[in-house]
Amino acid sequence: MRNDIAYLVIDMQQEDGFHLHDFETVLDNSAALIAAARAAGIPLIYTRHINDAEATDLPPGEPLEANGRPASYCAGTRQVEILARLAPQPGDCVIDKPRYSAFHRTDLDARLKCLGVSRLMVSGVLTDACVLATVQDAFALGYRVDLIADACTTTTRAAHYAALLILANWVYAIELFATGEYLRALRGEPFISCRPQAPDQFAHQPVQFVETIALLESSLGLQRRDQE
Repeated sequence: MRNDIAYLVIDMQQEDGFHLHDFETVLDNSAALIAAARAAGIPLIYTRHINDAEATDLPPGEPLEANGRPASYCAGTRQVEILARLAPQPGDCVIDKPRYSAFHRTDLDARLKCLGVSRLMVSGVLTDACVLATVQDAFALGYRVDLIADACTTTTRAAHYAALLILANWVYAIELFATGEYLRALRGEPFISCRPQAPDQFAHQPVQFVETIALLESSLGLQRRDQE
């Protein structure tokens, strides 16, 4: 077993209150990564975002239904459960979190330290919320991060890439991968990745956003897409 790395699968839950960009591809990629991690002996840690059903422990401004219950990720509903295709197996760890970051008010850091983990492979949703917050906290706590870019998503492609570019610019201990390349790395084969070499390496002005997305995709070995 590799005991220096763990796979953090963030919030792959049944919550369907909003559209997620290219989610079927993300689901396929997540399934492939989970299978490969199991085969490599990498511990799996799943997170579930859960909002208190009585709305007594929510961040300010959390959207509510007319009955006062959380509008999404409400405790006790099927929406908080992990998607059946990716379901945890005996021996996997599941951590419930009340905020975006998987480290906030959880024992994730302690569990990782007990496992001797110094590096995290990370995927999940939402790229610009829970993934972003978790990776930033992981960096602050001293972990290196392998972020699997095309196994993450959020509501739009633009928001997804905006978050990836923020992380690539300012999380100095990050390496970004496409799923196929990460699977090659796990098999010990040659692979392509993006390991930024300087702060703000992907700095850009608004008019350069699409061009900068293409640059990041190219560095990951992903085929350039037309603007969506």
